[in-house]
Amino acid sequence: MIEMKTTYSFNFPTPIRFGAGVINELGDYLKENGLKRPLLVTDPNVADLSFFKDIKKTLERQGLHTEVFQDMHKNPVKSDVIKGGDMYHQTQRDSIIGIGGGVALDVARAIVLRVNHTHDLFDYDDLIGGDKYVTEDVPHFITVPTTAGTGSEVGRSAIISEDVSKRKRILFSPKLMARIVFADPHLTMELPPFITAATGMDALTHNLEAYLAKNFHPMCDGIALEGMRLIAQSLEKATKDPDVESRAKMLLASLMGAVAFQKGLGVVHSLAHPLSSLLDTHHGLANAVNLPYGMKFNYDGFENRFDSMALALGLGNSAGDKVVDYLFDLNGKLGLPVKLSEIGVKMEHIDELSVLAEADFCHPNNPKPVIREDFKSLYTEAL
Repeated sequence: MIEMKTTYSFNFPTPIRFGAGVINELGDYLKENGLKRPLLVTDPNVADLSFFKDIKKTLERQGLHTEVFQDMHKNPVKSDVIKGGDMYHQTQRDSIIGIGGGVALDVARAIVLRVNHTHDLFDYDDLIGGDKYVTEDVPHFITVPTTAGTGSEVGRSAIISEDVSKRKRILFSPKLMARIVFADPHLTMELPPFITAATGMDALTHNLEAYLAKNFHPMCDGIALEGMRLIAQSLEKATKDPDVESRAKMLLASLMGAVAFQKGLGVVHSLAHPLSSLLDTHHGLANAVNLPYGMKFNYDGFENRFDSMALALGLGNSAGDKVVDYLFDLNGKLGLPVKLSEIGVKMEHIDELSVLAEADFCHPNNPKPVIREDFKSLYTEAL
C-alpha cells in the first residue's frame, strides 16, 4: 500500500526520492552538491506546462541560474543531442536535469555523454561495442519523470536515431545513470488522457516483455509481475479519473518496467520501433497497438508464464489464455486503437517495416525466434 502523505527513499540501483511533493527538494539538492548552473532538458510540450515553469521559477528564487534546452524531435535524432551539447558548453552549465518523458530523458542522457566525449556520437553505439569508449567524466545528471511509461529516469541508455535514415542507435554506459531521481506523481497530474494511456501501455509492455524475455533473471521477473499488478489496478483510473494514488502506482510501475527490462525485451518492441522510425508514431502508441498481437505470437509453449502474468493482471488462476483478449479490451477501454490502419499504416508500408523490425535489437531476447516472415504476418494481422 502506498501512503500518499509519505515520501520515500530507495535505491535500485539509482537513488530515488519518491512521493507527492519531492520535487520541492530539487533546489536544496543542487546547492548541497555545489551545483549552481543546471541545464534543464525537456521537450517543447512540457516546457509550456505550468509545473515546469514553476520548477524553473523555484530554482531561480533559490539563487540558481537555469537554462532550458527544448529543441528536440518527437522521436529524438542525433542533431538534437549535438545542439543540446553546444548549449551546455556555450552557457557554461555545471549539471543536467532531464525533466519529462522518454524523449526528453533520452536526449538529456545523450547530452550527458556528449559533453566530454568528442568522438562522433554514434561511435558510442552499444550495438557495435561503443560503450568501451565511454571513458571520460560526465556532468552531474538528475532525472525528473513526468510520464509513467518508459522508466528512462532509472536507465543507463538512450535511444537516438540517425537524422536521415532514422535508424535507431543505443548509447549505453553505467556512467549515464542519474545520480538521483525525483519521482513526484504530482508532476504527472496534467497529462492528458491519450498520453496517460499510451505511456501506460508502454510501461505494461516493458513489464510483460521483460517477464517473457528468454534471459535468466528471477529478480527482474518478480519486479515485472509487481509492475503488471500495479498497472492493472491503476491505468484505467489514471486515464479517466486520475488521482494521486493512481498516478503514483503508474509511476512506480513505470520504474519497475525499466528496471525489469534489463533482462531484455522482445517482438513487440521490434514491431513498434519501425513505426516510430518510418511514420513518426508515438512509441507508447506503437507498443499499445502491437502488444496483443505480439503476446498472441508468444503464447504457445509459454502457457505457464502467461498463467503467472494473468494472475498478476487480476484475471485469475490458470487464465493465461485470457491475456490477449484482456489487452485488446484494455486498449478499447483506454480509447486507444487496436489496428495499425487506425494510426496511418498501409499495406505498402509492411515490407519496409518488416525489414526494419528484423534488424531491430530487441527481438533476439524474445522467448521464441522471430524472422522477417513472422513480422510481415504480424503487421498484416494487425493492419
